[in-house]
Amino acid sequence: MPANPSLSLVNRLRILRETQFGAFVPVLLALAAIWGYFGLAMPLWEHLTDPTSDGLRLIFLSPRNIYNLFMQSAVIATLAVGITVVLLLGDIDLSAAATAGVCAALLGVLMLAGVPGWLACLIVMVVGTVMGAAQGLLIAYVGIPSFVVTLAGLLGFQGVMQKILPTGNLNISDPFVRGIARVLIPDLLGILIACALVGLLAFAALRRRAQRAAKGLELDSTTALWGQIGFFTVLVFSAVLTMNAYRSVPLLIVLLIGLTALIGWVTTSTPFGRSIFAVGGNAESARRVGMDVKRIRVAAFGIVGLLAAIGGIFGASRYGSVSYTAFAGGSLLLESIGAAVIGGTSLFGGRGSVWNAILGALVIGSLGNGLDLSGASAADKLMFSGAILLLAVAIDAVSRSDGPGGR
Repeated sequence: MPANPSLSLVNRLRILRETQFGAFVPVLLALAAIWGYFGLAMPLWEHLTDPTSDGLRLIFLSPRNIYNLFMQSAVIATLAVGITVVLLLGDIDLSAAATAGVCAALLGVLMLAGVPGWLACLIVMVVGTVMGAAQGLLIAYVGIPSFVVTLAGLLGFQGVMQKILPTGNLNISDPFVRGIARVLIPDLLGILIACALVGLLAFAALRRRAQRAAKGLELDSTTALWGQIGFFTVLVFSAVLTMNAYRSVPLLIVLLIGLTALIGWVTTSTPFGRSIFAVGGNAESARRVGMDVKRIRVAAFGIVGLLAAIGGIFGASRYGSVSYTAFAGGSLLLESIGAAVIGGTSLFGGRGSVWNAILGALVIGSLGNGLDLSGASAADKLMFSGAILLLAVAIDAVSRSDGPGGR
């Protein structure tokens, strides 16, 4: 009897998603499709239909637009990295954008009161961590579902932000805070940072492979390993050289990559990080082997609060102001959750990567940027974003299924 083609496709998808490189494939394909369409296909079509038109003027793939795209996606990526941590537990945080808004508003008020910018940043980072950990306490020790707690946090923090910003907007003029988005890294230093990042990625991948080999665990193929390293080498250097072609690599992007590398190391190379994956995979089994599931949950939500505060600082620096619409009242929350899910982090817990969240943020940012350049309406942007998010969740659900009929 011939094999069922659909079952074969599902099995191959599941096997691919379980590999180290396979988790990146869907988001990379989505990114390639968006860039190919807005950067090449649409300009070509417009030129063929109207020879006098230069069709988007190839703006989408220009160094200037790529630079702006990275900057626009930085705040989304920061929040998405934090949301990924709680998604790994199988939980959700609906209050991340509102937390970022409260912290950004508090940052503006502190600087208006004469507090130095660097000290104000430290204060709001502590406040954000406390806000996240407080919600984690309710979830872990009281037993309220994370959806309910963080939904209440979303509503409550939106009110707090409106109380802090009665006028709805506050300009940021502190040179320290504004410098986060304005300072540019010298071209040569940017290339050296790219070399260091690629070296660290290669070292981590080879070290992980050696550790798995020593324990007799299943290994990805050598081709997949070096393909992953080669791909990220091309990606990193392309991004750096493109930004150098316009201006230079901004300090904001360097801070984002460094922050992601730190959270990535914590989640994959420390006992705490391995505990997060274990709890997300099966909380009861993790509890029975001695893991303090409650403390792990509180710590994870504290990390989300910290990253939300940092996202608020990044946003205040990038926009030069703090407004309710830019944080709590806009689409930042949905875009951040969408970036984490599109990046391949499972809503069921136990699988994902903070690096994927950055790629997911680029997908969200690229889609919005391309639609803006093509003159699409806000309704079109929402529909396209929803379709991509639904497709990403469907791929995740299919790749986790045990076959027809359920998991």
